[in-house]
Amino acid sequence: MTEFPVATTPAPGVMGVDWEERVDFARLRSYRLERVRQQLEAHEMGAVLLFETSNIRYATATQIGYWAFNKGERFALITRKGRPRIWDFGSAAKAHRRQLPSLYDTENSIAGNTGLQGAIGPSSGLHSRAAAEIAGVLRDEGLLGDPLGVDMAETSVFLALQDEGLQVTDGQQAMMLAREIKSPDEIVLLSQASAMVDGVYHEIYEALRPGIRESDIVALANSRLFQMGSEFVEAINSIAGERCSPHPHVFSDRLIRPGDQAYFDIIHAYNGYRTCYYRTFVVGRATTAQRDAFKQSREWMDAAIELVRPGNTTDMIAKVWPRAEDFGFVDEMDAFGLQFGHGVGVGLHERPIISRLNSLDDPIEIKEGMYFALETYAPATDGRSAARIEEMMVVTADGPQITTLFPCEELMVANEY
Repeated sequence: MTEFPVATTPAPGVMGVDWEERVDFARLRSYRLERVRQQLEAHEMGAVLLFETSNIRYATATQIGYWAFNKGERFALITRKGRPRIWDFGSAAKAHRRQLPSLYDTENSIAGNTGLQGAIGPSSGLHSRAAAEIAGVLRDEGLLGDPLGVDMAETSVFLALQDEGLQVTDGQQAMMLAREIKSPDEIVLLSQASAMVDGVYHEIYEALRPGIRESDIVALANSRLFQMGSEFVEAINSIAGERCSPHPHVFSDRLIRPGDQAYFDIIHAYNGYRTCYYRTFVVGRATTAQRDAFKQSREWMDAAIELVRPGNTTDMIAKVWPRAEDFGFVDEMDAFGLQFGHGVGVGLHERPIISRLNSLDDPIEIKEGMYFALETYAPATDGRSAARIEEMMVVTADGPQITTLFPCEELMVANEY
């Protein structure tokens, strides 16, 4: 395995302290808002209307827990010069005014409702009321004739905005570009999120033994992450034995047995910033087929990491990965997500997305400050086992700095016989 620079970005701890500079949250909020406004100018939009939870967190620094994740109930408006506005779920609007009084008051943090994904129909007048309020803000700021970017609203909301006479355009690409380059504060938060998963993997390695279930590992990971300060565990992939090939992307209650290959993906959020972090083990003893699959997955990973340099393009990475037909799939759509790269930030899948499905024909330039994950997958010749590896990294002028530090150079055998 080629040696790559590991993280020099600190993961200083989950709390702010007076005696050490850690994350400057005021600077973080300012950076993110300015990035959004730069994209408004670049896309010649007067404002962007946001319903997608990660976009709202990025632009407004508000959240009300992940029970509200992408239900379409909360919405925010970012204009070129005015203060961010958030329409939130009932009393949450009042809570924001107490939590961030320097940013929010009764004018820009108010209650809103667009029907709870159709549970309240347009005949209630809620959709038209929201559209009228948004149009009113744009009118007050002299932006009524400018295009309004929208990320991903319900159809009924789009129709209400059009009925209000607003010129609706795609705002999601602007938000993806805004979120593409991470600030130093974002990188510290991402590194801290990775450090938490480092610790969970050590405990998984110690816990793996015959008789433990895939679901038991999921419970272990959830418990430890919350104990360490995670605000949300989005998913724990826990896959073992014959379930490894093909990758089912969901855990079960299967009992792990001697000789099983097992891989895991830990996806959680710390202060809004996520991880996507796979590791592969074998329980008790490893076969030649299992070791060969891991070695192949590692080789594909190392070849991709070598190309993570500013100025390179994502098609260069995709080309070093095998064609779908070469590892048992019909085509690139059938194999999507196995040899894969994706940006990570306040969302799990940000720019750039790297795969043979899209990158060969539509490459993106790799830039300093990008932070993304690379994933590789190699099925074993035994027809049941497989190896899955994922590394997260920040792009620097000197190349990649890996932030996923739990050992992955060789296949690790847990509780070896």
